[in-house]
Amino acid sequence: MTSTTIQNAANPSQHPNQMSVNHPEQIAVLLTSYGGVQTYDQFTQYNKRTSEYIAAKFAPIPSWLYSPVARILTLRDLFKWGYKHEHFTSPQNDIFENQRRGIEQHLQEQWGEGVQVFTGFYFCEPFVEDVLAEIKDKGFNKILVFPLLVVDSVFTSSIAIEQVNQALGQETDAKKAGLP
Repeated sequence: MTSTTIQNAANPSQHPNQMSVNHPEQIAVLLTSYGGVQTYDQFTQYNKRTSEYIAAKFAPIPSWLYSPVARILTLRDLFKWGYKHEHFTSPQNDIFENQRRGIEQHLQEQWGEGVQVFTGFYFCEPFVEDVLAEIKDKGFNKILVFPLLVVDSVFTSSIAIEQVNQALGQETDAKKAGLP
């Protein structure tokens, strides 16, 4: 195994892999995943978004149908699971947050405070598009999107890319129209 050392020209005495505190680059790492439902009330929104992003890839579904289908699926979930399974609280978000903190700590040890790690979910809060807006508002000029999924495939990772492109595309469209 080989390693590459990046020398910091602005401050050679600094750790070779650490960015200068005054370095203009602010790098955001966006970890994405499906997210986990924390309350029964979130099931409808979760089901609606999964229908929009997953089911629609297999069959054309009229947009007006997403909300009623989501409510039906939510009732099915209530009937199927009742209040078992930790009262619909998924441990995924807590596990994901622990992973985010660990990754951020490691990256900051290597590259400095100019790197921050964010979490965005496809189907529940915090949504990918909202986190991208936060990243932009904080002034980051580079972003790395990293899907953390149980199964990594073109299909599952494409959801992340699709949501990021949609959010960034809306921004680009607004700029073309001369809007802030």
